[in-house]
Amino acid sequence: MKRLEVKLAGFGGQGIILAGQIIGQAAVLFDQKNAVLTQSYGPESRGGACSADLVISEEEILHPLVIKPQVMVAMSQEAYDRYASELAEGGMLLVDTDLVPVLPRRSKKRDVFAIPATRLAEEVGRRIVANIVMLGSFTALTGAISAEAVKRSILSLVPKGTEDLNLQAFEQGYEYGKRLAADKRERSIKT
Repeated sequence: MKRLEVKLAGFGGQGIILAGQIIGQAAVLFDQKNAVLTQSYGPESRGGACSADLVISEEEILHPLVIKPQVMVAMSQEAYDRYASELAEGGMLLVDTDLVPVLPRRSKKRDVFAIPATRLAEEVGRRIVANIVMLGSFTALTGAISAEAVKRSILSLVPKGTEDLNLQAFEQGYEYGKRLAADKRERSIKT
């Protein structure tokens, strides 16, 4: 992996920035890669648009800004509407189908993965961990960082007392992402 540009987007209060921090820390501290994180908030702290942009690379990062993300995570309809056009051709789009009701279609220009992150988080016990469910699917689908690195990063960054809940949410999303990746491989073999 030379350089991977990632955009995570949703609304304030979803843990978008925390998810970006977890990915960046996992890449740098536990997978010995380089990473840069930039974040953006709307004028409101909760409910307003927010995004986290990451650059992950095995080489030195000379330009820290995301220009054309190869991977985009949209955790709200507003985030999808605002940022989907930025996705690089051939990129990967992960959407929370519980909060992005107008689901984009798969095309040759991008792979679309529909993940019911909010529902899966509710199955684990709290919808507040939908960001961690999505992080699990991101890890399984991209292979950009190792699952073990992400788990270690989760343990060091989530609030004390929520570690088990967050690890369960990660596993739920990771397993879902692995199934989606297997389905994609099977479809490509058939065509």
